[in-house]
Amino acid sequence: MANFYNDNKALKHHLTHPLMRRIVELKERNFADCEKFDYAPMNFEDAMDSYEKVLEIAGEISGEIVAPNAESVDHEGPHVIDGHVEYAEGTKQNLDALVKAGLMGISLPRRYNGLNFSLVPYIMAADMVSRADASFVNIWGLQDCAETIYEFADEDQRQRFLPRVCAGETMAMDLTEPDAGSDLQAVMLKATFNEADGTWRLNGVKRFITNGDGHIALVLARSEEGSHDGRGLSMFIYDRNDGGVTVRRIENKMGIKGSPTCELVFKNAKAELCGSRKLGLIKYVMALMNGARLGIAAQSVGVSEAAYREAYAYAQERRQFGKAIIEFPAVAEMLAVMKAKLDASRSLLYETTRFVDMYKTYEDIARDRKLEPEERTEMKYYSRLADAFTPLSKGMGSEFCNQNAYDSVQVHGGSGFMKDYACERIYRDARITSIYEGTTQLQVVAAIRHVTTGTYLSRINEYAAMEYSEACKPLLDKLAAMTALYAEAVETVTSQKNTEYTDFHARRLVEMAGHIIMGYLLLGDVTRCECFTKSANVYVRFGEAEVARHHKFIKEFTVEDFANYNA
Repeated sequence: MANFYNDNKALKHHLTHPLMRRIVELKERNFADCEKFDYAPMNFEDAMDSYEKVLEIAGEISGEIVAPNAESVDHEGPHVIDGHVEYAEGTKQNLDALVKAGLMGISLPRRYNGLNFSLVPYIMAADMVSRADASFVNIWGLQDCAETIYEFADEDQRQRFLPRVCAGETMAMDLTEPDAGSDLQAVMLKATFNEADGTWRLNGVKRFITNGDGHIALVLARSEEGSHDGRGLSMFIYDRNDGGVTVRRIENKMGIKGSPTCELVFKNAKAELCGSRKLGLIKYVMALMNGARLGIAAQSVGVSEAAYREAYAYAQERRQFGKAIIEFPAVAEMLAVMKAKLDASRSLLYETTRFVDMYKTYEDIARDRKLEPEERTEMKYYSRLADAFTPLSKGMGSEFCNQNAYDSVQVHGGSGFMKDYACERIYRDARITSIYEGTTQLQVVAAIRHVTTGTYLSRINEYAAMEYSEACKPLLDKLAAMTALYAEAVETVTSQKNTEYTDFHARRLVEMAGHIIMGYLLLGDVTRCECFTKSANVYVRFGEAEVARHHKFIKEFTVEDFANYNA
């Protein structure tokens, strides 16, 4: 039987990272819930045992149900019937299996019928589901929107909506519009307060809404009459049971065809305010998007895993000129680089997730009691790292995902161009990862300030000071040399004191930081498990060449060269 958890030892490796003990102990608040809930853990070991058991179930469902359904879901896709979405049959089966297994509301508190897991196992489940079918994680994984309700809604709203998510109802985040894609300040969906019944009413159109017909939706709408920027936007909760929203159409997409991307028409749709007025974009959407970007990073890693496995299996089976093509150096190199990119992006994903886990858990604790000074300091430390690493993980992880999908097709040769092979679907599914929830270009915009303020370099220096196995010594020397080139490149760019100049080189600087960080993370993996040795060697050599290339470009570039790049 296929089990996507048990057949991938990298997952257990990251699940058992040393920081997990601290995360779990904070999350469980001295394991007090064991007195109230019979399924709550009594200690750290008990909690980790629960994580593993749930991940094994998720791995089995991914391998035995979701993956076999992926092809039929891709062909059938969802449909619009009477203004509402009808999922493909395979999607219905997938959702039913995960709901019955209790895999909704994984990270939500037990008082709302959730499992109160840390984010790490939740992201790990998303990693596995994405490997099985990238389109389905966009339906199941949007339960993460419930975190926004938990963080910002009032207790009455939490009590009414969160148990429904835990019971299996799906969610959506209705943000973008025909004239407001990445520029959410341009959102014009109108929210009007109805004095007669004390409710808000929504009118307008939303476009490119993933799982747009979900049971519960978070809707960004303009609540302030006469406003034209982000300060006039608020967040609302829409309940499909109240009606007022119809699906005009489902977009005909290149990939992730099982996921309904909808155009929605709001006609006097009843909704309720989430949190405070005017904070919809500047506070709530920002938090929502960071969570979504972490989810897309997980999706990217899962798709990357699928791409690598398809390529590796084919290279072992396909024979040319009397031998398997995996024996040809050109193919072997492609596979080694694919595996290194996969392992590096996964290490970055779970490092980022641990940072998010730490600061979000502290934020949750702060709702119940005042944090001690050292706790507040630690929260701020991890919050800054999470803010820096989230765009890095999403940006570089999604780009590596696309590269691995491309190379998977290439390893298959002509066969990869045919729909007979899964790599063709994987290639199409991968493309969206570097586009939605903020393009790679926007991730660079979010990340560059952590280059200029020194967040990345400071963390790189912390990695450099850690203890590593003796086998890592040659690679540590390479990473030290790469860091010196990076620091010099940053100084070269920032010394110009020219915003346009910095923006132009931002992608190169962010990628340099990413290669060094992922190199150190892989050495940490090697120190804990020798199975990552090959990937570490391949990736550091790959990163070394990329850092040198970017450094050379920056050092030789002049302000006068801008003219060659202007439209």
